Amino acid sequence: MKRSIYIILSFLFFAVNANTQTSVDSVLSSISRNNKTIIANNQNWEAKKLEFSTGLSPSDPKVAFDYLNGFPAGAGNETEFTITQSFDFPTAYSKKSDLADEQIKLAEFHKISTRQNILLEAKLICIELVYRNKVNAELSKRKNSTEKWLNDFQTKLDKGEGNILDVNKARIQLIEINALFQENISAINQLNQKLTGLNGGNTVKFTDTVYSPLPPISDFETLLNKIEANDPVLKYMAQENIIAEKQVELSRAMALPKFEAGYRYQGILDQNFHGAHFGFTIPLWENNNKVEARKADLEFNRINLEKHQNELHYNIKQKYEKLSNLRITLNEYDDLFNSLNNLELLDKALSLGHISSIEYFMEMRYFYDALRNYLETEKEYHQTIAELYKFQL
Repeated sequence: MKRSIYIILSFLFFAVNANTQTSVDSVLSSISRNNKTIIANNQNWEAKKLEFSTGLSPSDPKVAFDYLNGFPAGAGNETEFTITQSFDFPTAYSKKSDLADEQIKLAEFHKISTRQNILLEAKLICIELVYRNKVNAELSKRKNSTEKWLNDFQTKLDKGEGNILDVNKARIQLIEINALFQENISAINQLNQKLTGLNGGNTVKFTDTVYSPLPPISDFETLLNKIEANDPVLKYMAQENIIAEKQVELSRAMALPKFEAGYRYQGILDQNFHGAHFGFTIPLWENNNKVEARKADLEFNRINLEKHQNELHYNIKQKYEKLSNLRITLNEYDDLFNSLNNLELLDKALSLGHISSIEYFMEMRYFYDALRNYLETEKEYHQTIAELYKFQL
Protein backbone atom coordinates (compact mmCIF):
# COMPACT_ATOMS: atom_id res chain seq x y z
CA MET A 1 0.00 0.00 0.00
CA LYS A 2 2.74 2.41 1.00
CA ARG A 3 4.66 1.62 -2.18
CA SER A 4 1.68 2.61 -4.32
CA ILE A 5 1.30 5.85 -2.36
CA TYR A 6 4.95 6.66 -2.97
CA ILE A 7 4.54 5.98 -6.69
CA ILE A 8 1.64 8.44 -6.83
CA LEU A 9 3.52 11.05 -4.80
CA SER A 10 6.64 10.62 -6.93
CA PHE A 11 4.59 11.15 -10.08
CA LEU A 12 3.03 14.29 -8.60
CA PHE A 13 6.46 15.51 -7.49
CA PHE A 14 8.02 15.27 -10.92
CA ALA A 15 4.88 16.65 -12.54
CA VAL A 16 4.67 19.80 -10.44
CA ASN A 17 8.10 20.08 -8.85
CA ALA A 18 9.07 23.16 -10.84
CA ASN A 19 5.74 24.82 -10.08
CA THR A 20 6.04 23.97 -6.39
CA GLN A 21 9.49 25.50 -6.12
CA THR A 22 8.44 28.56 -8.07
CA SER A 23 5.25 28.87 -6.05
CA VAL A 24 6.97 28.84 -2.66
CA ASP A 25 9.73 31.11 -3.91
CA SER A 26 7.25 33.51 -5.47
CA VAL A 27 5.25 33.71 -2.22
CA LEU A 28 8.40 34.48 -0.21
CA SER A 29 9.63 36.94 -2.85
CA SER A 30 6.29 38.73 -2.86
CA ILE A 31 6.22 38.93 0.93
CA SER A 32 9.78 40.30 1.05
CA ARG A 33 8.58 43.14 -1.21
CA ASN A 34 5.15 43.79 0.29
CA ASN A 35 5.41 43.01 4.00
CA LYS A 36 4.67 46.16 5.99
CA THR A 37 7.01 45.24 8.85
CA ILE A 38 9.93 44.73 6.47
CA ILE A 39 9.18 47.98 4.64
CA ALA A 40 8.83 49.97 7.88
CA ASN A 41 11.96 48.42 9.37
CA ASN A 42 14.00 49.21 6.26
CA GLN A 43 12.78 52.80 6.29
CA ASN A 44 13.53 53.12 10.00
CA TRP A 45 17.09 51.93 9.59
CA GLU A 46 17.66 54.15 6.56
CA ALA A 47 16.70 57.06 8.82
CA LYS A 48 19.07 55.75 11.49
CA LYS A 49 21.91 55.61 8.95
CA LEU A 50 21.42 59.32 8.33
CA GLU A 51 21.31 59.90 12.07
CA PHE A 52 24.58 57.99 12.55
CA SER A 53 26.21 60.23 9.93
CA THR A 54 25.33 63.46 11.75
CA GLY A 55 27.49 65.21 14.34
CA LEU A 56 30.76 64.22 12.67
CA SER A 57 31.80 67.81 11.84
CA PRO A 58 32.91 70.59 14.21
CA SER A 59 30.18 72.62 15.90
CA ASP A 60 28.89 75.77 14.16
CA PRO A 61 30.91 78.97 14.52
CA LYS A 62 29.70 81.50 17.07
CA VAL A 63 29.31 85.22 16.37
CA ALA A 64 28.81 87.79 19.18
CA PHE A 65 28.37 91.59 19.15
CA ASP A 66 28.27 93.85 22.21
CA TYR A 67 27.56 97.60 22.34
CA LEU A 68 27.91 99.20 25.77
CA ASN A 69 26.97 102.78 26.70
CA GLY A 70 29.48 104.43 28.98
CA PHE A 71 28.45 106.09 32.21
CA PRO A 72 28.90 108.87 32.98
CA ALA A 73 28.63 110.34 29.46
CA GLY A 74 32.28 111.25 29.28
CA ALA A 75 33.33 107.67 29.71
CA GLY A 76 32.57 106.89 26.06
CA ASN A 77 30.94 103.84 24.50
CA GLU A 78 32.40 100.38 23.95
CA THR A 79 31.91 98.12 20.94
CA GLU A 80 32.98 94.48 20.88
CA PHE A 81 32.71 91.89 18.09
CA THR A 82 33.91 88.27 18.19
CA ILE A 83 33.66 85.27 15.90
CA THR A 84 34.87 81.94 17.27
CA GLN A 85 35.05 78.32 16.22
CA SER A 86 35.37 75.50 18.76
CA PHE A 87 37.03 72.15 18.02
CA ASP A 88 37.22 68.81 19.76
CA PHE A 89 40.64 67.25 20.07
CA PRO A 90 41.65 66.31 16.47
CA THR A 91 41.60 62.54 17.04
CA ALA A 92 37.94 62.75 18.16
CA TYR A 93 36.75 63.35 14.60
CA SER A 94 38.36 60.19 13.24
CA LYS A 95 36.89 58.24 16.19
CA LYS A 96 33.43 59.67 15.46
CA SER A 97 33.73 58.69 11.80
CA ASP A 98 34.85 55.14 12.69
CA LEU A 99 31.94 54.79 15.11
CA ALA A 100 29.43 55.99 12.50
CA ASP A 101 30.75 53.46 9.95
CA GLU A 102 30.30 50.61 12.43
CA GLN A 103 26.81 51.80 13.41
CA ILE A 104 25.76 51.84 9.76
CA LYS A 105 26.86 48.19 9.44
CA LEU A 106 24.63 47.38 12.41
CA ALA A 107 21.60 48.54 10.42
CA GLU A 108 22.17 45.94 7.69
CA PHE A 109 22.28 43.04 10.16
CA HIS A 110 19.04 44.19 11.80
CA LYS A 111 17.31 44.47 8.41
CA ILE A 112 18.44 40.96 7.44
CA SER A 113 17.29 39.52 10.78
CA THR A 114 13.82 41.08 10.48
CA ARG A 115 13.42 39.88 6.90
CA GLN A 116 14.48 36.32 7.78
CA ASN A 117 12.04 36.17 10.71
CA ILE A 118 9.14 37.23 8.48
CA LEU A 119 10.10 34.88 5.64
CA LEU A 120 10.56 31.94 8.02
CA GLU A 121 7.08 32.58 9.42
CA ALA A 122 5.73 32.61 5.86
CA LYS A 123 7.62 29.43 4.91
CA LEU A 124 6.33 27.57 7.98
CA ILE A 125 2.80 28.61 6.98
CA CYS A 126 3.41 27.29 3.45
CA ILE A 127 4.60 23.98 4.90
CA GLU A 128 1.50 23.84 7.12
CA LEU A 129 -0.64 24.52 4.05
CA VAL A 130 1.00 21.70 2.08
CA TYR A 131 0.14 19.41 4.98
CA ARG A 132 -3.44 20.74 5.20
CA ASN A 133 -3.92 20.41 1.46
CA LYS A 134 -2.70 16.81 1.62
CA VAL A 135 -5.09 16.10 4.49
CA ASN A 136 -7.88 17.74 2.50
CA ALA A 137 -7.24 15.40 -0.44
CA GLU A 138 -7.26 12.34 1.85
CA LEU A 139 -10.43 13.46 3.65
CA SER A 140 -12.12 14.06 0.30
CA LYS A 141 -11.33 10.51 -0.77
CA ARG A 142 -12.47 9.14 2.57
CA LYS A 143 -15.65 11.25 2.41
CA ASN A 144 -16.48 10.04 -1.10
CA SER A 145 -15.85 6.43 -0.14
CA THR A 146 -18.05 6.66 2.98
CA GLU A 147 -20.86 8.38 1.01
CA LYS A 148 -20.69 5.54 -1.52
CA TRP A 149 -21.02 2.88 1.19
CA LEU A 150 -23.83 4.80 2.89
CA ASN A 151 -25.75 4.87 -0.39
CA ASP A 152 -25.13 1.16 -0.91
CA PHE A 153 -26.23 0.28 2.63
CA GLN A 154 -29.33 2.49 2.30
CA THR A 155 -30.21 0.91 -1.06
CA LYS A 156 -29.88 -2.60 0.40
CA LEU A 157 -31.96 -1.59 3.42
CA ASP A 158 -34.69 -0.21 1.17
CA LYS A 159 -34.73 -3.53 -0.69
CA GLY A 160 -34.87 -5.48 2.55
CA GLU A 161 -31.40 -6.94 1.98
CA GLY A 162 -29.43 -4.82 4.48
CA ASN A 163 -29.64 -3.75 8.11
CA ILE A 164 -30.02 -0.42 9.89
CA LEU A 165 -26.77 -0.93 11.86
CA ASP A 166 -24.67 -0.66 8.70
CA VAL A 167 -26.54 2.50 7.67
CA ASN A 168 -26.14 4.09 11.09
CA LYS A 169 -22.48 3.17 11.26
CA ALA A 170 -21.85 4.77 7.87
CA ARG A 171 -23.78 7.88 8.88
CA ILE A 172 -21.73 8.26 12.06
CA GLN A 173 -18.52 7.88 10.08
CA LEU A 174 -19.69 10.45 7.53
CA ILE A 175 -20.58 13.00 10.23
CA GLU A 176 -17.13 12.62 11.79
CA ILE A 177 -15.41 12.91 8.41
CA ASN A 178 -17.44 15.98 7.46
CA ALA A 179 -16.50 17.63 10.76
CA LEU A 180 -12.81 16.95 10.13
CA PHE A 181 -13.19 18.13 6.53
CA GLN A 182 -14.80 21.43 7.54
CA GLU A 183 -12.25 21.96 10.31
CA ASN A 184 -9.43 21.41 7.83
CA ILE A 185 -10.98 23.77 5.25
CA SER A 186 -11.30 26.44 7.95
CA ALA A 187 -7.64 25.97 8.90
CA ILE A 188 -6.61 26.30 5.23
CA ASN A 189 -8.57 29.54 4.89
CA GLN A 190 -7.03 30.98 8.06
CA LEU A 191 -3.51 30.06 6.94
CA ASN A 192 -4.05 31.69 3.55
CA GLN A 193 -5.34 34.78 5.35
CA LYS A 194 -2.15 34.86 7.41
CA LEU A 195 -0.10 34.70 4.22
CA THR A 196 -2.20 37.52 2.78
CA GLY A 197 -1.53 39.58 5.92
CA LEU A 198 2.21 38.94 5.64
CA ASN A 199 1.99 39.93 1.98
CA GLY A 200 0.82 43.41 2.88
CA GLY A 201 -2.86 42.62 2.24
CA ASN A 202 -2.28 41.29 -1.27
CA THR A 203 -4.27 38.07 -1.64
CA VAL A 204 -2.36 34.78 -1.49
CA LYS A 205 -3.92 31.36 -2.07
CA PHE A 206 -1.43 28.54 -1.65
CA THR A 207 -2.71 25.21 -2.98
CA ASP A 208 0.43 23.07 -3.30
CA THR A 209 0.35 19.48 -2.09
CA VAL A 210 4.07 18.76 -2.56
CA TYR A 211 6.85 20.10 -0.37
CA SER A 212 9.74 22.05 -1.83
CA PRO A 213 12.93 20.00 -2.41
CA LEU A 214 15.02 19.76 0.74
CA PRO A 215 18.59 21.09 0.94
CA PRO A 216 21.36 18.55 1.54
CA ILE A 217 21.44 17.95 5.31
CA SER A 218 24.95 18.62 6.64
CA ASP A 219 26.44 16.93 9.68
CA PHE A 220 25.90 18.82 12.92
CA GLU A 221 29.28 20.55 13.18
CA THR A 222 29.21 21.70 9.54
CA LEU A 223 25.65 22.98 9.88
CA LEU A 224 26.45 24.75 13.16
CA ASN A 225 29.45 26.49 11.57
CA LYS A 226 27.30 27.61 8.62
CA ILE A 227 24.61 29.00 10.92
CA GLU A 228 27.12 30.80 13.16
CA ALA A 229 28.80 32.31 10.10
CA ASN A 230 25.50 33.59 8.69
CA ASP A 231 23.27 34.26 11.70
CA PRO A 232 22.38 37.99 11.49
CA VAL A 233 21.54 38.16 15.22
CA LEU A 234 25.00 36.86 16.08
CA LYS A 235 26.52 39.34 13.62
CA TYR A 236 24.38 42.12 15.09
CA MET A 237 25.57 41.39 18.63
CA ALA A 238 29.19 41.04 17.50
CA GLN A 239 28.82 44.40 15.75
CA GLU A 240 27.43 45.90 18.97
CA ASN A 241 30.62 44.71 20.63
CA ILE A 242 32.72 46.49 18.00
CA ILE A 243 30.62 49.63 18.44
CA ALA A 244 31.11 49.49 22.22
CA GLU A 245 34.89 49.32 21.65
CA LYS A 246 34.69 52.35 19.34
CA GLN A 247 32.65 54.22 21.94
CA VAL A 248 35.35 53.58 24.54
CA GLU A 249 37.93 55.02 22.13
CA LEU A 250 35.70 58.02 21.39
CA SER A 251 35.10 58.66 25.09
CA ARG A 252 38.85 58.79 25.65
CA ALA A 253 39.28 61.22 22.76
CA MET A 254 36.42 63.41 24.03
CA ALA A 255 38.12 63.59 27.44
CA LEU A 256 41.06 65.44 25.88
CA PRO A 257 41.15 69.28 25.76
CA LYS A 258 38.86 71.13 23.37
CA PHE A 259 40.10 74.14 21.46
CA GLU A 260 38.60 77.45 20.44
CA ALA A 261 39.96 79.89 17.86
CA GLY A 262 38.63 83.05 16.24
CA TYR A 263 38.77 86.80 15.71
CA ARG A 264 38.01 89.56 18.23
CA TYR A 265 37.48 93.33 17.76
CA GLN A 266 37.07 95.89 20.52
CA GLY A 267 36.47 99.64 20.15
CA ILE A 268 36.56 101.95 23.17
CA LEU A 269 37.22 105.70 23.57
CA ASP A 270 37.94 106.10 19.87
CA GLN A 271 40.54 103.37 20.09
CA ASN A 272 40.28 100.12 18.16
CA PHE A 273 41.72 96.78 19.16
CA HIS A 274 41.52 93.61 17.08
CA GLY A 275 43.32 90.31 16.78
CA ALA A 276 43.20 86.54 17.19
CA HIS A 277 41.27 84.69 19.83
CA PHE A 278 42.46 81.32 21.18
CA GLY A 279 41.37 79.15 24.10
CA PHE A 280 41.11 75.59 25.33
CA THR A 281 39.24 73.63 27.97
CA ILE A 282 40.86 72.00 30.94
CA PRO A 283 39.42 68.46 31.19
CA LEU A 284 38.70 68.19 34.89
CA TRP A 285 35.06 67.21 35.58
CA GLU A 286 32.85 67.10 32.47
CA ASN A 287 33.85 63.59 31.32
CA ASN A 288 34.31 62.00 34.71
CA ASN A 289 33.46 58.24 34.60
CA LYS A 290 32.38 58.34 30.93
CA VAL A 291 35.22 56.07 29.84
CA GLU A 292 34.48 53.68 32.71
CA ALA A 293 30.78 53.66 31.78
CA ARG A 294 31.63 52.77 28.17
CA LYS A 295 33.93 50.01 29.38
CA ALA A 296 31.06 48.62 31.44
CA ASP A 297 28.84 48.69 28.33
CA LEU A 298 31.56 46.83 26.42
CA GLU A 299 31.72 44.11 29.07
CA PHE A 300 27.92 43.83 29.09
CA ASN A 301 27.87 43.39 25.29
CA ARG A 302 30.65 40.81 25.47
CA ILE A 303 28.71 38.72 27.99
CA ASN A 304 25.52 39.02 25.93
CA LEU A 305 27.39 37.84 22.83
CA GLU A 306 28.74 34.78 24.67
CA LYS A 307 25.25 34.07 26.04
CA HIS A 308 23.71 34.18 22.56
CA GLN A 309 26.45 31.97 21.11
CA ASN A 310 25.80 29.40 23.84
CA GLU A 311 22.01 29.53 23.37
CA LEU A 312 22.37 29.28 19.59
CA HIS A 313 24.61 26.22 19.89
CA TYR A 314 22.17 24.28 22.08
CA ASN A 315 19.12 25.45 20.16
CA ILE A 316 20.62 24.12 16.93
CA LYS A 317 21.69 20.92 18.70
CA GLN A 318 18.14 20.31 19.96
CA LYS A 319 16.63 20.92 16.54
CA TYR A 320 19.20 18.65 14.90
CA GLU A 321 18.44 15.83 17.35
CA LYS A 322 14.73 16.41 16.78
CA LEU A 323 15.32 16.13 13.03
CA SER A 324 17.12 12.80 13.49
CA ASN A 325 14.28 11.44 15.65
CA LEU A 326 11.68 12.57 13.10
CA ARG A 327 13.60 10.77 10.37
CA ILE A 328 13.51 7.57 12.44
CA THR A 329 9.75 7.97 12.96
CA LEU A 330 9.21 8.50 9.24
CA ASN A 331 11.11 5.29 8.52
CA GLU A 332 8.94 3.45 11.05
CA TYR A 333 5.84 4.73 9.29
CA ASP A 334 7.25 3.42 6.03
CA ASP A 335 7.44 -0.05 7.56
CA LEU A 336 3.95 0.33 9.04
CA PHE A 337 2.33 1.30 5.76
CA ASN A 338 4.04 -1.59 4.01
CA SER A 339 2.25 -3.96 6.39
CA LEU A 340 -1.23 -2.35 6.21
CA ASN A 341 -4.01 -3.76 4.07
CA ASN A 342 -4.66 -2.10 0.76
CA LEU A 343 -7.78 0.09 0.73
CA GLU A 344 -8.97 -1.64 -2.44
CA LEU A 345 -8.71 -4.98 -0.67
CA LEU A 346 -10.78 -3.62 2.22
CA ASP A 347 -13.46 -2.39 -0.19
CA LYS A 348 -13.46 -5.73 -1.96
CA ALA A 349 -13.63 -7.69 1.30
CA LEU A 350 -16.63 -5.63 2.49
CA SER A 351 -18.45 -5.92 -0.82
CA LEU A 352 -17.99 -9.72 -0.76
CA GLY A 353 -19.14 -9.93 2.86
CA HIS A 354 -15.81 -11.22 4.15
CA ILE A 355 -15.74 -8.46 6.79
CA SER A 356 -18.51 -6.54 8.54
CA SER A 357 -19.10 -2.82 8.19
CA ILE A 358 -17.83 -2.32 11.72
CA GLU A 359 -14.59 -4.12 10.88
CA TYR A 360 -14.31 -2.15 7.66
CA PHE A 361 -14.71 1.26 9.29
CA MET A 362 -12.39 0.31 12.14
CA GLU A 363 -9.69 -0.72 9.65
CA MET A 364 -10.27 2.46 7.68
CA ARG A 365 -9.98 4.57 10.83
CA TYR A 366 -6.73 2.83 11.79
CA PHE A 367 -5.37 3.45 8.32
CA TYR A 368 -6.31 7.13 8.16
CA ASP A 369 -5.17 7.79 11.72
CA ALA A 370 -1.80 6.31 10.85
CA LEU A 371 -1.70 8.25 7.58
CA ARG A 372 -2.55 11.52 9.34
CA ASN A 373 0.17 10.91 11.94
CA TYR A 374 2.58 10.20 9.11
CA LEU A 375 1.62 13.45 7.36
CA GLU A 376 2.03 15.38 10.63
CA THR A 377 5.49 13.88 11.15
CA GLU A 378 6.43 14.70 7.58
CA LYS A 379 5.23 18.31 8.07
CA GLU A 380 7.19 18.66 11.31
CA TYR A 381 10.27 17.25 9.58
CA HIS A 382 10.09 19.90 6.85
CA GLN A 383 9.39 22.68 9.36
CA THR A 384 12.42 21.70 11.45
CA ILE A 385 14.63 21.81 8.37
CA ALA A 386 13.20 25.22 7.47
CA GLU A 387 14.07 26.50 10.97
CA LEU A 388 17.61 25.10 10.78
CA TYR A 389 18.20 26.62 7.33
CA LYS A 390 16.60 29.97 8.16
CA PHE A 391 19.95 31.63 7.43
CA GLN A 392 19.43 30.90 3.71
CA LEU A 393 16.24 32.99 3.48
